Amino acid sequence: MHSMNDYSSAIQLRSDRWSALRESTGAMTRSPSAKDAKALTNRIGDLFESLALIEPYWAFPGMAAFDHMRRLWEHKHYDDLSFATTRVTRALTTGAYRRRTIPLERDSLDNQDEHDDEAMLSPEARAMSKPYFEVLIVDNVNEQQERWLKSNVSRMRRTEDQFMYEAVVVPSLEDALIAVMFNHNIQAVIVRPGLTLKSKMVESILTRYLARAGGRDEIDALLPENYGPELCRMIAKVRPELDAYLVTERSVEDIAGLDLGICRRVFYNQEDFMELHLNILRGVQARNKSPFFTALVEYSKQPTGVFHAMPISRGKSITRSHWIQDMGAFYGPNIFLAETSATSGGLDSLLEPHGPIKEAQELAARAFGSKQTFFATNGTSTCNKIVVQALVRPGDIVLVDRDCHKSHHYGMVLAGAQVSYLDSYPLSKYSMYGAVPLSEVKHQLLKLKAAGKLNKVRMLLLTNCTFDGLVYNVERVMEECLAIKPDLIFLWDEAWFAFARFNPTYRQRTGMNAANTLRIKFKTEAHAKAYEAQQEALKDADEETLLNTRLIPAPNARVRVYATQSTHKTLTSLRQGSMIHVNDQDFKGEVEQSFHEAYMTHTSTSPNYQIIASLDVGRRQVELEGFEFVQRQIEAAMSMRRAITDHPLLSKYFKVLTAGDMIPEQHRESGVTSYYDTEQGWTDMWDCWEMDEFVLDATRVTLAVGGTGWDGDTFKTDILMDRYGIQINKTSRNTVLFMTNIGTTRSSVAYLIEVLVEIAKSLDDLHDDASRMEKLSFDKRVANLMEHYPPLPDFSRFHEAFRADDVTPEGDIRTAFFLSYDENNCDYLELNGSLKAAMDSGETVVSASFIIPYPPGFPILVPGQVVSQEILSFMRALDVSEIHGYRPDLGLRVFTKEALDEVRQKNLLSSPE
Repeated sequence: MHSMNDYSSAIQLRSDRWSALRESTGAMTRSPSAKDAKALTNRIGDLFESLALIEPYWAFPGMAAFDHMRRLWEHKHYDDLSFATTRVTRALTTGAYRRRTIPLERDSLDNQDEHDDEAMLSPEARAMSKPYFEVLIVDNVNEQQERWLKSNVSRMRRTEDQFMYEAVVVPSLEDALIAVMFNHNIQAVIVRPGLTLKSKMVESILTRYLARAGGRDEIDALLPENYGPELCRMIAKVRPELDAYLVTERSVEDIAGLDLGICRRVFYNQEDFMELHLNILRGVQARNKSPFFTALVEYSKQPTGVFHAMPISRGKSITRSHWIQDMGAFYGPNIFLAETSATSGGLDSLLEPHGPIKEAQELAARAFGSKQTFFATNGTSTCNKIVVQALVRPGDIVLVDRDCHKSHHYGMVLAGAQVSYLDSYPLSKYSMYGAVPLSEVKHQLLKLKAAGKLNKVRMLLLTNCTFDGLVYNVERVMEECLAIKPDLIFLWDEAWFAFARFNPTYRQRTGMNAANTLRIKFKTEAHAKAYEAQQEALKDADEETLLNTRLIPAPNARVRVYATQSTHKTLTSLRQGSMIHVNDQDFKGEVEQSFHEAYMTHTSTSPNYQIIASLDVGRRQVELEGFEFVQRQIEAAMSMRRAITDHPLLSKYFKVLTAGDMIPEQHRESGVTSYYDTEQGWTDMWDCWEMDEFVLDATRVTLAVGGTGWDGDTFKTDILMDRYGIQINKTSRNTVLFMTNIGTTRSSVAYLIEVLVEIAKSLDDLHDDASRMEKLSFDKRVANLMEHYPPLPDFSRFHEAFRADDVTPEGDIRTAFFLSYDENNCDYLELNGSLKAAMDSGETVVSASFIIPYPPGFPILVPGQVVSQEILSFMRALDVSEIHGYRPDLGLRVFTKEALDEVRQKNLLSSPE
């Protein structure tokens, strides 16, 4: 039997074990041999034992039905057992239990089985059905009392209710925490006064999962009278979207001062089931609202006369056409009925929202843990520019991740920032960069402080997570930076990380969650004492000491955090749907007006209503089923990792890069090198996500493909896309990146594995039939890709013409950018000719453009940057076909010596005496 370590989640374990039970019980009905029967008997017994541990946390099939099935087994009623097991497994797979009662007796067989699969229902039929969820009741009751509780819950149902739900009853605080982490159907929790503390669950499973809610030590220290309130608080750590209802015998005064976490209402020692029922429905409906989508649907139903722009509105320009009817047939009528430029009639303005868009943004702020959220309909590139322009003034110093998205570099140009680029650690073997070590950030801040420039430092801008899946310890980065610069603003580019909010392991490393944690932490007495003690200990400390110490910020440090997210990349939204999340203590007093102006500057006056509606619905989805979908996304990626790693043929040509491959040891304090090991199974991600400086996002699977003899771009385009129709985005010289998302299925993962196996078999066949020279050629290509790789260059420096001094490295990228607008200031040097000759002769060559090779996809040169020998060598070694900013016919665009001298002279004349 597989142990829990063989699975990355309880959802997958449960699904696989029910499938195995169906298979085994079915085999018992086919008169197996004595030997096979004995093996099946043992297997079925083990499966029942393992399912008995986790079934109490789900409403379907329920423990009464599960115990009935075990009795069928014990009494050797194999046909009845096989039938019941098949019905349960099919209902779990298709979701039929969400729509109707599933009878498990053979004489109750109906004709609905073939129509149970949700995927086979029409969208209209699915939209008409009532959503289903489960309510967790926490109370230590006997079987008779449990039946009484469930029957009372069932009696409250009314035909007019917009939802249907079933109850799950568990006895203890620990069981409740396990239940909300195991069972994604739970949307509400009723905490009754009879709950106990301890669970009878296997100790190893308890330790593994309870760490996410605070750990066993914190739980063991609880007082009995606080079990209920503390449970509400702990659930908020793992499933903050849920609603809790506390039934208590304590007085109002006792409860008032406690942190009740997700508790929506307290009921004082009463058994008013109807009131509970109505509150549960109201709470779920509060998350099920999608105000702008609903307003748009209602608008589309209204008869209107269109006397404004947009002939396509209401579809009139299409329905009257003799030539473009195919467009109407393809999209259907609703999209055109909902297309308008009107902001009245129940709709709203994105630029000045007062109605449903305003409400939708407020609901998104609640869902993502921000204080304010703003929608954007033209992507996160624009979001980045909005935030930078709103916050950065000309001359402000901004510390920027050098290999961040190009929109940030252009944002620095627009804002007139003095840019101090931060170098990430290189992964030269795979032609990619990692992330910026905290020591590098602290070093630059301390350097600026020593130069008397800390007052000019405005912002730290980092990408979290990176395209390749490297995730910062966000809370620690902000804490230590605030210890040096107490009012530093943080912009976290979370373009690829919007989904992280909805998983307890991932959530702790998001900008908004860390901001909320720090705001609470800085107000505590313990933090104030720790700060005072460290200040005394670090008096007169040198830079090396400060770099090696985990610094504690002052209690009055300001928490100022912004996160930009490409909702459309990782959650449900139409293309270009993005959000800006704000958690800035000074937003109202200092930033709101400038933010509004920047938002006006970059936001279209004709935003796409369909994108806004999709953002609204996408938020609704993740508040109700984000926990489930993200868990399944992680499962899909983990399955992919395991399948490739365990397959002997695949491991011959491919390698899944692990945390050990992508994160240097000094940044992995937990010592975890891989999430999956063939011998030990799965490693619990929590330990490394809690303590390591960097962790690897498991949903991004980087596959080294150099062993095939193909470079990453060729493997992506010529093999995966052209031959098999598999789409990916990111490649490096010898890797490709597979990203799972909330739409990834186990079937799509299985297809990918089949394709990789087919590719590996074809390579084996080619190798078997190859001549000696062909084998040598193949080995040479592999060695060139996997062993002979160009070293990745660091940022060199800005030329003196664009720097205020030579003490600190920041540069005026705006002046350099616009200097190149005059062709008289520029020249072109050929990469393998005049450029190399100029540098060999000792000339200082300065780039006049952004030079962005794909891959890696970020600038290796920016305007005003000196071209170093390392950069020249890297550019000459590049074997990519796409280099933005570089013209093969002319060469590299550089500044003339005269232009640089002129800028330097102007700087001298304008500088103070």
